[in-house]
Amino acid sequence: MAEQSKGNGGPNQEISMEKRLLLAFLLMGAVLFLTPYFYHPPPPSPETETAEAPAAEPAAPSEAPPAVEETRAPAEASPPAGAVAAEAEETFTLETDVYRVTFSNRGAVVTSWILKNYTDGSGAPLELVNQRAAPEVGYPFQIDFLGPAPALDPNSGLFAVTRSDGGLGVEFELSDGVTFYRKVFRFTQDGYVCDVESEVRHQGNPVPHLLVWRGGFGDLTVPVAPKQQHTLYYSLSDDKLIVNKPDEAEDGPITLQGKFSFAGIEDAYFAAVALPRDSAAFTIRTYTDKLAYVEAEQEKQMPHAGAGIGGAGLNHFPLFVGPKDLDLLKQIDPRLQQIVDFGWFSFLAKPLFLVLKWVHNNWIPNYGWAIVVVTVGINIIMFPLKLTSLKSMKKMQALQPEVKRIQEKYKGISMRDPRKQKQNEELMELYQKHGVNPMGGCLPMVLQIPFFIAFYKVLRVAIELRGAEWLWVTDLSQPEHLPIRILPVTMVMSQFLMQKMTPTTAVGSSGQQRIMYMMPLMMGFLFYGVSSGLVLYWLTSNIVGVAQQLIINRMGEKVQMPAEKKPEPKPRRKGRRR
Repeated sequence: MAEQSKGNGGPNQEISMEKRLLLAFLLMGAVLFLTPYFYHPPPPSPETETAEAPAAEPAAPSEAPPAVEETRAPAEASPPAGAVAAEAEETFTLETDVYRVTFSNRGAVVTSWILKNYTDGSGAPLELVNQRAAPEVGYPFQIDFLGPAPALDPNSGLFAVTRSDGGLGVEFELSDGVTFYRKVFRFTQDGYVCDVESEVRHQGNPVPHLLVWRGGFGDLTVPVAPKQQHTLYYSLSDDKLIVNKPDEAEDGPITLQGKFSFAGIEDAYFAAVALPRDSAAFTIRTYTDKLAYVEAEQEKQMPHAGAGIGGAGLNHFPLFVGPKDLDLLKQIDPRLQQIVDFGWFSFLAKPLFLVLKWVHNNWIPNYGWAIVVVTVGINIIMFPLKLTSLKSMKKMQALQPEVKRIQEKYKGISMRDPRKQKQNEELMELYQKHGVNPMGGCLPMVLQIPFFIAFYKVLRVAIELRGAEWLWVTDLSQPEHLPIRILPVTMVMSQFLMQKMTPTTAVGSSGQQRIMYMMPLMMGFLFYGVSSGLVLYWLTSNIVGVAQQLIINRMGEKVQMPAEKKPEPKPRRKGRRR
């Protein structure tokens, strides 16, 4: 019954956006560094899952649990002797300060779950249930079994409904005298955590089962929404977060059992996860449903994530359904903060987010201007290193006649020729003699790459920046919603200006300069489809860089090449004349 986990690091794993960006910068850096070696200008004329794979875990969760007796005593363990059912289908809405949840007694499921304090990409109240897919794959909190299903179908039966707790609790029951089903939901007036129970007994014996949410989850109005939806759990035995992408269960559901801090389903900014109360084994099952998804007025089939949680005859757990807000998650359960995954650059991304949030809360109540202020601060801190880099570039520029002489000496030889190694040795000897680092000019870009990836990750996971406005930008976490995006175009222009002001490492090499001027266009292509906040960061860095270059140019500092050191004469030994 238990399917083997595929994890999140198989051979078909797509390269993450962070790795794509890092690869792009490395390629551009290679262009900057290698061009002087391989570009020979013409003779002068007269005039740039983890991967964490569950399948590779040393203490991987075991297979789906056998049908054993639940150790916890149910609140109402004895099923009624006779049949229990409703006479007609009914729907009703339960409302709190943060939720508007609609139930149906047919299957005892949730047909709508709205977060009242959040809106979707179109400005409507945020609906977490995929209304288009649910009629096809089932509404949330339907029941799935880990073994053979009883004859009485719980997902089509009409449950009897009992309201309680002043309208904040609801209990569903269904029985044919042989099989008994029970579901209970208890809410609080102002919290994002509800209490959930589900019980299945057949002839008095517990039947292991799952409560299922299929067809996707979260904000379906964002671009390529299904790709942002995953199932996830935090393994206590391995102390790490495991995330499964929607297409990982295309060949069938993936069922895992273990000791989890939390387990459930998520999108980029919201989650629905169970919080097991004790160290007992808990089960999560990942589903993939290939469903229609409409984007840019075009319909296509895409895999949508689904999750089943529970695994016992009696499941009883708190359920968090809400925003992935670090402060909120910490109040509920400190371990739940792990649900905000800052990725493999978390050592920089999380502190960067906390600094942004502090600037926003204590200085400028706008995240766009907070990004500008923090970016200026980063560039001021890095200015001494940038100054060192510019000095290195000027030294490289002064050395170009010698570099060209060496290149002409070995002109026309192939890369496989042993003399090519000799050419490189002469170049390195020249650099060492004058104290020049050939990679020094790349230092400013190299230093910006970690901050770039950290900003990218913050904009992907920090709900505080979701929908954050700045001047004409309506959402810093998304690209501009304009026919022509102003920020990327302005960024390319500033990149050209900074490129023109920065000293080159080649003299009279117009071909190399043309290659270097292609870099801003490459950057514009890379940045045109990313979030506005990320473009704002790079644009601000360019503007600060231009200002710093003006300061350096006005200083009029000239870099003198160090004179070659002559070997000191050896002292003459004193002795008697002969």
